[in-house]
Amino acid sequence: MELHTVIGLIGVFCYLLAYALVQLRKLMIDSNIYAYLNIVGGACGLYSLSHDFNLAAVISQTMWLIFTLIGMHASRRRRFALKNKTPPFDLN
Repeated sequence: MELHTVIGLIGVFCYLLAYALVQLRKLMIDSNIYAYLNIVGGACGLYSLSHDFNLAAVISQTMWLIFTLIGMHASRRRRFALKNKTPPFDLN
C-alpha cells in the first residue's frame, strides 16, 4: 500500500472517530478534540488526493476544513464570552 493511501486512511479514521465519539456522547461537538480530529482528517484526505486527484473530493475536503475552522473559531469565541461573562457577538 502506498504512503498517500495510508495517510488518506488515517484521515478517514479521524473523521469516523470524531463522528462516533459525538454520537456516543463521549465528546461534545464544540470540543477542541472534535475540531482537531476533523482538521487532521481533512488534511490527510487532501494529501491523499494530491496523488490520486478527484475534484469533487478535493472540494468536499476543502470545505470540510473551512467549516471546521469557522466552527472552531466560533466555539472559542463562545467559550471566551462565557468565561468573561460578555454577551456573545451576533452577526444578525
